[in-house]
Amino acid sequence: MQNIWSITGRSIAVSSLALALAACQSMRGPEPAAQANIPQSYTESASGTSAAAQGYKDFFSDQRLVQVLDLALENNRDLRTAALNIQRAQQQYQITENNQLPTIGASGSVLRQDTLSTQKPITSYNVGLGVTAYELDLWGRVRSLKDNALDSYLATASARDATQIALIGQVAQAWLSYSFSNANLKLADQTLKAQLESYNLNKKRFDVGIDSEVPVRQAQISVETARNDVANYKTQVAQAKNLLNLLVGQQVPENMLPGQRITRITSNSTIGSGLPSDLLNNRPDVRAAEYKLSAAGANIGAAKASLFPTISLTGTAGYASTDLSDLFKSGSFVWGLGPSLDIPIFDWGTRKANIKISETDQQIALSDYEKSIQSAFREVNDALAVRQNIGDRLSAQRRLVDATNTTYKLSNARFRAGIDSYLTVLDAQRTSYSAEQGLLLLEQANLNNQVELYKSLGGGIKANTSDAVQQQPSTAERKADAAK
Repeated sequence: MQNIWSITGRSIAVSSLALALAACQSMRGPEPAAQANIPQSYTESASGTSAAAQGYKDFFSDQRLVQVLDLALENNRDLRTAALNIQRAQQQYQITENNQLPTIGASGSVLRQDTLSTQKPITSYNVGLGVTAYELDLWGRVRSLKDNALDSYLATASARDATQIALIGQVAQAWLSYSFSNANLKLADQTLKAQLESYNLNKKRFDVGIDSEVPVRQAQISVETARNDVANYKTQVAQAKNLLNLLVGQQVPENMLPGQRITRITSNSTIGSGLPSDLLNNRPDVRAAEYKLSAAGANIGAAKASLFPTISLTGTAGYASTDLSDLFKSGSFVWGLGPSLDIPIFDWGTRKANIKISETDQQIALSDYEKSIQSAFREVNDALAVRQNIGDRLSAQRRLVDATNTTYKLSNARFRAGIDSYLTVLDAQRTSYSAEQGLLLLEQANLNNQVELYKSLGGGIKANTSDAVQQQPSTAERKADAAK
């Protein structure tokens, strides 16, 4: 009978261990499938490999801008904060990984007590080492918490990469803004000089009695309007420089600022967009959302494991004696080992509610992941839509500038010849000035669009094209690979 009970006990123990090991593998549950519902191709075609494969030092052709970008990556405070967040998440992961190992501590005590069984107080001395409440992770709770911390760390690292991409785009566009603010200031200065010449001419004609005072006042209005534009663009130049300094994190040296209007920002004749599926690998914000989804799945595993008993071990070994001089002598060695069992019986449904919360959090993370894919796809499509038509707009605007400049010259010549009134000249000059401003705006929009397309495709993580980017798999991906 004793053998039967012994065999039965072993069978139960082996079965329980097998069930526990199986639970470690399946407690997390199946991973949800994302349904982003994006097309297989972009709205506007752009052939070639994705521009995100290029490092920013190869994509941007102006070395002054590349130097400014290097300064920004070194000094920008947002990027520095993102790097510190990575360090914090890394240490948090280290803590959860250490929780899988026993905690060993040293202890020592002196106890003096008086009891009814002794005539005088007794003093006892104890020193030793102990394992404090080491949890046997039979149900994978500690492992799930470790997976959650690892995914959170990887998501933080991806968020840092996303911050870098955004920073590179912002710095490049602020650098362009400074260039075109100066170009608009130069145009306003030229217009002011032309208006002053017209004003002086009209004043002379008025002084000698050829014309009335009306053309003089009309010319004066144009002069003051041009002066207002000059002051406005001087403000824009200062603000553009202030923004650039803020993004870089220090004062940008004058030799790195564009002195002339920038006409080309990249040496690429065309900017390839690759395939929509490339965004899943090239966009770190999408990757971060995927890591968060995996972390939410790990939380479900930890919540489900809390439904099962928790077994912890506590052990000590050391020396004890009632006399300090006999503490380390033979016969003073003592030890103790004992498990503790925490069995959930009735908690008013708290543990089950925690599972429901974890499952809801996973659905929220899934929705966020799908939205990040859709947002990335939309940003690329928007940039491609602008890219598709910006060439035609620029050509039309340049022709408009040529036509308005010619009209202004002809009107001015007819006015000087006494054929037309100054009102015709004034109208032609305003139209020409507006067309020149429109051309500058379109040229800036064209260059900004190139930066935006490069950024939306996920470009900017690498400094050089030859650099390798390591993509760490999430714990959900590792689980899927292990199951194959």
